[in-house]
Amino acid sequence: MMKSNTIIILLTCLIIVSCGQENESTSQQKEPMIDREVFGQTQDGQEVDLYTLRNAEGMEVKVITLGGIITSWTAPDRQGNYKDVVLGFNELEPYLGEHPYFGALIGRFGNRIAKGKMEIDGEAYELATNNDLNHLHGGPTGFHTRVWEVISTTTLNNGNIELKLKYISADMEEGYPGELTCLVTYTLTSDNSLHIDYEATTDKTTVVNLTQHTYFNLSGANNPILDHKLMIDAEQYLPVDETLIPTGEFASVEETPFDFTSPKTIGEEINDGHPQLAIGGGYDHCWVFEKVDTVRLVASAYHPESGRKLIVYTDEPGIQFYSGNFLDGTLPSKDNGVYNKRSGFCLETQHFPDSPNQDAFPSVILSPGETYTSHTRYRLTAE
Repeated sequence: MMKSNTIIILLTCLIIVSCGQENESTSQQKEPMIDREVFGQTQDGQEVDLYTLRNAEGMEVKVITLGGIITSWTAPDRQGNYKDVVLGFNELEPYLGEHPYFGALIGRFGNRIAKGKMEIDGEAYELATNNDLNHLHGGPTGFHTRVWEVISTTTLNNGNIELKLKYISADMEEGYPGELTCLVTYTLTSDNSLHIDYEATTDKTTVVNLTQHTYFNLSGANNPILDHKLMIDAEQYLPVDETLIPTGEFASVEETPFDFTSPKTIGEEINDGHPQLAIGGGYDHCWVFEKVDTVRLVASAYHPESGRKLIVYTDEPGIQFYSGNFLDGTLPSKDNGVYNKRSGFCLETQHFPDSPNQDAFPSVILSPGETYTSHTRYRLTAE
């Protein structure tokens, strides 16, 4: 009898210890953390690392040092189920080839500069052209193709996780004057927000317009994004010519498909035959905000079926909404399928396209002794 009781006591102790270990493991999984692993190598042998940022809620953001690319970002639906809500690849190799800037940091100049030409203080500069005759997103070897240096990884006392990246762009890289030192800090917070802080300094007068080019699909699946409800708090947008360069006009969104001041689905008017939509096969335009230099809510997107909602805050004067018109089924998706037309959308906070050549647009000039700063925050929640 004593032997039997002893066995029972031992088994009870083992169960208690086992449960304690399980609870400890679960608790550890919810601890804010940042982890590093090797993701691969570039063609010239540079190591590319993958950093995983995880907050106490269980949200994970994965960033690689190539281009500061966000490769994965999980967000909960209304039942609390987390799924990846951004487009990208499972491996490094596709990021080394041509792709539509999936998840990348963009510089020196986000968006287009007409014919790759600009003047600074009366001196003409010719930039690399990679979008027919135009310069796009910093050129063919822009910041999205560069391996960034990790300056620091920090888990703060408030539970926020920071990843700070640095890249030094050489004088005349892609045609831009001045050696530009760039710092970008990704901060994942406990309220499921990702803060992106940009800083840059230069030793010669130059132009700067940094942005982030993540493609979102809040369904958590490889589906068209036409059912997402979009809001953009802007009463004007910038019409473009046939090469997607702004004409210089500030046009009212009122009574046009460009009016997202009240939420409506992306697909509601995307095929209505408006001349501006015909140019790019959908939305690929910059919306203009009235208030500048102050961080405020500027846009949101909502997926009714899952309940996931993306809220965008920034101090930038504009946002480029791109509805994934040029995705064409040639690139592999993470689910072993392909990315078809309109399977992701971008909300790129930025200064206006072609600003160096448009006097009516806010300045993008950065001079020695000045510091370029910009802040954007993406918050993912569920309703």
